[in-house]
Amino acid sequence: MSGVVQPLRVAIFAESYLPYLSGVTVAIEALARGLGAVGHAVLLVAPRPAGGAEPGSAGAGGPEPEHAWLPSYQAPRPAPSGYRIPMPVPSDALRRAREFAPDVVHAQSPFVSGLMARRLAQRRGIPLVFTHHTRFADYRHYLGPLARPGAAAMEVYLRDFWGGCAAVVAPGSRLAGEIRQRLGARPRPPVRVIPTGVDVEAIRALPVGDLRERFGWSRDSVVAVTVGRLAAEKSIALLVDAFARAAASDERLRLLVVGSGPAEAGLRERVAAPDLSGRVALTGRLPRMAALALAKGGDLFAFASRTETQGLVLAEALAAGLPVVALAGPGVEDSVRDGVDGIVVRGTGNGELGAGLADAIASLAADPERRRRLASAAAADAARFDASSRVGEMVDLYRELLAGRA
Repeated sequence: MSGVVQPLRVAIFAESYLPYLSGVTVAIEALARGLGAVGHAVLLVAPRPAGGAEPGSAGAGGPEPEHAWLPSYQAPRPAPSGYRIPMPVPSDALRRAREFAPDVVHAQSPFVSGLMARRLAQRRGIPLVFTHHTRFADYRHYLGPLARPGAAAMEVYLRDFWGGCAAVVAPGSRLAGEIRQRLGARPRPPVRVIPTGVDVEAIRALPVGDLRERFGWSRDSVVAVTVGRLAAEKSIALLVDAFARAAASDERLRLLVVGSGPAEAGLRERVAAPDLSGRVALTGRLPRMAALALAKGGDLFAFASRTETQGLVLAEALAAGLPVVALAGPGVEDSVRDGVDGIVVRGTGNGELGAGLADAIASLAADPERRRRLASAAAADAARFDASSRVGEMVDLYRELLAGRA
């Protein structure tokens, strides 16, 4: 990590933030607190939580950043409760951002807060960095009949936004390649791969709970765990059906599902069916560190999403010493090493992928020695996910851009 020679002043603009919990808000907190931990000044410009609630913490190390709260409103459905969006109006928060006099502006969204960030960077003549957190095309099913024209308009908009940045950060290598390709051969900003880091030591220090006793499962149960938003784009139905197939051949198998989302009601109905009744537990939404502490009590981690930019939860699971079974997809190849600390399932079509996922879960459940070997490799190499290293890479990028302008 680069040494702190001259502290930087970094204004981070967020479209959503804590206490709403998501991979994006976890990543923003990790960056903001991580920069503060090594001596940089941070102003976090984010939508005000409902009712003036405190943002709290998702468990990142480092001091709480200074906040400048943007006027906000609850996003309409299908956005979940607590997801606040900033209003595009003049505000005290924007005045404070100008007075903060940042050296670098770092946008976490290309939309309302991103446009605010771009304007501030242009007014001050300083670098605008943008982290592309979300594969927006993977959420177009929420637009119904507007999905196709909406996707085309989004593509044009994103290329324009990327082109106005001094650098674009992608949390995963596949996404970085896609952005470079979509920008084309014209002069374009550098696209850097800097994944979100995790506090490895904090995860290691979490107590391991007894899942079997808590959920009334037998002592010889083999527990698969998954953590995340329960939604169609996360392929949670595919995962549960694959588990049902694996469990049909192994009476010991159990599944713990941690999280909530629009698919939760349908999922609860599915797991009440005879083939899964009593074998699957759903916790609903939990605080991040409580969710990870619960997950540590499992025997393996299962993951079916193919819409990730990084799959932050995979890094968290591996840091917790859990072997992973995951479908090949964006972000997975940057985290899970097939045959070393997990099993990566490849295939085409949901039928082939579901069968492969079921076979991988069943084979790992039946082989405790292999589970121990993969878990040991995951824990031994967890430092590769360490947040301080990721923050150091981001600081190096900031300094590189500033040096180029000088």
